[in-house]
Amino acid sequence: LSQSFQFQYYDLNNYNTGLFSFGNGSSNNLAYTIGLSRNNTFNDPIYPVGGSSFSLSAKATFPYSAVNGVDYTALREEREQKSQRIQELSTSTDDNDIIERNEASERIVEIDQERYKWLEFYKIKFSGDWYAKIKGNLVLRPRFEFGFLGAYNNDRGVIPFERFFVGGDGMQQFSRLDGREAIPLRGYPNQSLSDNDGGSIYNKFSLELRHPITLKGQTKIFAMAFLEGGSSYNNFRDFNPFSIKRSAGIGIRLFMPAFGLLGIDFGHGFDPIPGQVGKSGWQTHFVLGQQF
Repeated sequence: LSQSFQFQYYDLNNYNTGLFSFGNGSSNNLAYTIGLSRNNTFNDPIYPVGGSSFSLSAKATFPYSAVNGVDYTALREEREQKSQRIQELSTSTDDNDIIERNEASERIVEIDQERYKWLEFYKIKFSGDWYAKIKGNLVLRPRFEFGFLGAYNNDRGVIPFERFFVGGDGMQQFSRLDGREAIPLRGYPNQSLSDNDGGSIYNKFSLELRHPITLKGQTKIFAMAFLEGGSSYNNFRDFNPFSIKRSAGIGIRLFMPAFGLLGIDFGHGFDPIPGQVGKSGWQTHFVLGQQF
């Protein structure tokens, strides 16, 4: 059992990535995290041959909208009206319409600054691994993952921070800049299976067949073949645990005490990346460090 409090202050300055309506502003994140995990794998933590491990965690903030007196219903309705008006005036070249459009955009920024001044959310994650020896040191490893980011107040909405980005090796640089979580799924480019602003729900299944090359001494090398599937979703209306992006491939892992765990995977994505027609095809992924 583990518990922690965390405070993060986001100071955005020309952060015009399209993830937020405001590129300049600030947000505060004060959250409590509680985690429960169990690990009874054996015998080697680098190459387990039996047992299982499970992890369940919950991260939550205070429900500010219940006590701060802000009418988030009115803010949501005003934001929707401004967004609709911007769309109506999007093709107009009239000076007055351009001024109105700019004023509406500025008001949306102000509304979102009010909505996200203090981040309000809860996040639940679960993962499970099983290890089963097939024959000799040939090991089968099934794994399941699930994550959900929710909101206390639907009018305030799900925050644009702390979201899930699925695809690739899970080691995307600056992945924690806005609290995002990079979820690896081999056979697809990094973070390619989520919208630009990420998903609020994800699920992932994987099946690995591992065989050691050498486990003697401190240096350990093993090869693997894998099947994976997963996706991310914006809400429970879209959530379908069986509508996933699938992949298969092979890989190799090398562990040395001086460098940790190193590896390379060759994954073939059987499904198209969102917005494209052809399947993802072969992708190469590099691994640095143990992935959980």
